[in-house]
Amino acid sequence: MTHKGDRRVADMGTLKAIAHPLRMQLYRALHVAGAATASQLGEQVDEAPSLVSYHLRKLAEHGLIEEAEPRSGDGRERWWQPASEGLSVHDEDFRSAPETSAAHTAFARLLVDQRADLYRRYLDERQAWGAEWTGASSDSESTLRLTPDELAELNEELLTVIRKHDEKGREREAAGGTEGRENVAVHLYGFPFRV
Repeated sequence: MTHKGDRRVADMGTLKAIAHPLRMQLYRALHVAGAATASQLGEQVDEAPSLVSYHLRKLAEHGLIEEAEPRSGDGRERWWQPASEGLSVHDEDFRSAPETSAAHTAFARLLVDQRADLYRRYLDERQAWGAEWTGASSDSESTLRLTPDELAELNEELLTVIRKHDEKGREREAAGGTEGRENVAVHLYGFPFRV
């Protein structure tokens, strides 16, 4: 499923550019920040600005990020921003050959690992968030009996709800409602399995 503001990654060069652990971290950090410099991102990911700059240029070569207007400073440092609202990678674009299928699987595994790391970090820091946030957080699993069409329909409905809440939150924040607002990760997986 592709959201209208998403960039569909459908070629091996772009997939390989984003399927790198540090580049994926940088891409995520840019989405959270909206725009940032290599120095700012280097502090977040604990890497040297020169290394971060190299990886940012690789992401830019494939149109995943772009230069942004300077937000502050003396203008000597480049600012970067995502080139789209998000990315979508579809299995059908990469199943034509074993090497493209393997690259897609490696990318998907990287995403799962990074998402799991983010959730583990939340679990480790949970007490510091307080009862209001821990009470609002969720962790659930459901096992359904569905057809492929029903699973696709379920995924589209869930994404529609998530997009609605994202837009409402952004509108409220733009109107000045910043009190108590934090970044929130919502991870959904819907996939078949056999016991």
